[in-house]
Amino acid sequence: MARNEYQQQLADLRERVLEMSDLVCRRLERALEALETKDDELADQIIAGDHEINELYLDLEQTCIELLALQQPVAGDLRFIAASFKISTDLERIGDLAVNLGEYTKQAERERYSEIDIAYIGEQTIEMVEAAMAAYEADDATTTRDIAAMDDEIDALCEGASEIVVRDLLELETAVEEFGDEALLEDVSRMLLTVRDLERVGDHAVNIAARTLYMVENDDELIY
Repeated sequence: MARNEYQQQLADLRERVLEMSDLVCRRLERALEALETKDDELADQIIAGDHEINELYLDLEQTCIELLALQQPVAGDLRFIAASFKISTDLERIGDLAVNLGEYTKQAERERYSEIDIAYIGEQTIEMVEAAMAAYEADDATTTRDIAAMDDEIDALCEGASEIVVRDLLELETAVEEFGDEALLEDVSRMLLTVRDLERVGDHAVNIAARTLYMVENDDELIY
């Protein structure tokens, strides 16, 4: 009976991590929507709702600690619990990045870089996170390596977006005459931070994939 209860606890842990990932991905989608539409009210909801993700993270942390202390798992079970904890940490940080996007929305008064498709980059990063979590759910080691390859595409998109901003800065004199120093610097800073944060979402997706690969095959190839 005790063994059955233990296996149910492990199953419950996986389910709760998956529920947290669903919440985080939906929160990130809404943050991108707020940024795209300049919806301050939606941005406020994203910012205010961060405590819910933090509480989920703390609950999962406590569950993992109790499983490690009381059940003393070994081999595959130990890797699963450790991976689940690390993955929940990455999910919590993605939630923080969604909050950042909400804050950028509230700071923005106009759009300078319409040629940068932030919505598309954001969609790609969410797909990465969802794919990584599907691999975790299914113990799918093969897909984890594909996710690492997807990150190269995200990096390229983010690099291209940053180059657009840099080229704009090279035309500083014209831009200053049109918008003024302070406005230009705010636009540049906000866009570079937005691109950086989306790139970090991709990095967290790779971390999730790396932990899943280690969990399933005891292979640390993607951990860095």
